[in-house]
Amino acid sequence: MERKDKINYYLDIADAVLKRSTCLRRRYGAIIVANDEIIATGYNGAPRGRLNCIDTQYCARETLQIPSGQRYELCRSVHAEANAIISAARSDMIGSTLYLAGRDAKTDEILSDTTPCTMCRRLIINAGIHRVICRISEDDYTVTSVRDWIFNDDSVKPRQEQ
Repeated sequence: MERKDKINYYLDIADAVLKRSTCLRRRYGAIIVANDEIIATGYNGAPRGRLNCIDTQYCARETLQIPSGQRYELCRSVHAEANAIISAARSDMIGSTLYLAGRDAKTDEILSDTTPCTMCRRLIINAGIHRVICRISEDDYTVTSVRDWIFNDDSVKPRQEQ
């Protein structure tokens, strides 16, 4: 039997965490690892005490046919990355790695485009997380240095020539 590499080991754990997701469209699981120890986990779902989409059987974004990645303010869920971050102390997250896995809620297929949204990227930056690893297939993943999001700030428009 071949031993699984460490990155896919952690991505498998993130994949197990997403099974707690309550979203009707996409399920995500995130774990934060520092010094080879899991310090926090998170999955996407409604804030504590509120009804979950799986309970109401209603998704505003799905009903309005809003494409993935748009109009997050209509979503009831807190994202997996955000839930993991709020479950850990910043001092524990500095220099850590966030592992993220996603699956389609209806087909259970791995999402090949998994990446944190713009708002979660901001949280990841401020949390002091060093890199983000996203599963894109059973054994493949992307690795992003958070510094790239800081220095390649896509929220700033270039100045127009005067």
